[in-house]
Amino acid sequence: MNDPKVIKRVEKMKSMSKVKKTIIEYAILTGATYIMVIGIYAFKFPNNFSFGGVTGLAIVLSNFLPTTPGNVTFIINMALLLVGFLFLGKGFGVKTAYISIIMSLGLSLSEKIYPMTRPLTEEPVLELVFAVALPAFSSAIFFNMDASSGGTDIIAMILRKYTKLNIGTALFISDLLIVVSACFVFNAQTGLFSLLGLLTKSLVVDGVIENINLCKYFTIICDDPEPICDFIKNKLHRSATTYDAEGSYEHRKKTVIITIMKRGQAVELRNFIRQTQPTAFIAITNSSEIIGKGFRGLN
Repeated sequence: MNDPKVIKRVEKMKSMSKVKKTIIEYAILTGATYIMVIGIYAFKFPNNFSFGGVTGLAIVLSNFLPTTPGNVTFIINMALLLVGFLFLGKGFGVKTAYISIIMSLGLSLSEKIYPMTRPLTEEPVLELVFAVALPAFSSAIFFNMDASSGGTDIIAMILRKYTKLNIGTALFISDLLIVVSACFVFNAQTGLFSLLGLLTKSLVVDGVIENINLCKYFTIICDDPEPICDFIKNKLHRSATTYDAEGSYEHRKKTVIITIMKRGQAVELRNFIRQTQPTAFIAITNSSEIIGKGFRGLN
C-alpha cells in the first residue's frame, strides 16, 4: 500500500486528470465567449442596443469618440482588469481575466474581419431576441463555472470587498443610466429596446442556469428496494438513501428510497421501476440546486 511507485503513479494520474479537466473547462469557456461575441457584435452593436455593462457603455461612448464600440470595449475591459488586479490581487479571477481578454479581442477582430454598417435584418425585435439570448446563454455558462465576463462584474467584486453597498442594486442603476442615455444619444425606440433587453437579460440567465443544473429528485415507495438500489448503483452509478416506513391506511411495511440524478438517468430509472415494480409509488420533483458529492461542491 505504501509502495512509492504506486503512490507516484496515482499522483501522476490525478495530475493528468486535473490537466484534462482544466483543458475541457477552458475549451467550454472559450466556446461560450465566442457565442457572446457573436451576440454582441452581430446583433447588439449594429442596433445600438445599450444594455448590459461595458458593451452598453461602449455603444454610447463610441457615438462621441473617433473609434468603434469594439475598441471602446477593449479599452474599458483592459482598464478594469488592471483595476481588478490592483485592488483585488493577482488571484481575483483567472477565468474572468481570460474571458474578458478573449471577448475584447474577439470584438475588435470581428470589426476588422467582418465590418457591419447596418443590422442583419429589418426586424429589430428579432435582433433584440438574439442580442439578449446569446450573451445571456454565455453568461449563464460562466456563472455556472464560477466565472464571469469581467467588465462591471469586476467593479462589483471591488465594491463587495470594500463597501457594504447593495451591489445588485448599484449595478442595475448603472445599467439603467446607460439605457436612459441611449434615449438621448440615439432615439426613444432604441432606448426602449435597450430597456426591454435589460429587463429580459436576467430572466434568461436565471432560466439557462436552472436548466443546466436541473436534476430529478426521486421519492420511491416500494416493497422490494434491492433491485431498484442495484440498478441505481450499478447501472446509473448513483447512490440512494433508504429507510423503513409504514403506510397509514393499510399499515403495511414499505421502504422509501430517495435519490437524485440527471434528467437522462431519471428517464431510465422511471422506466425500470415501471417495468419491474409497477405497484411502486414514485414522486419526481425538479431541483436546480444540488450541493454535495457527485453534484456541486460546497464551495
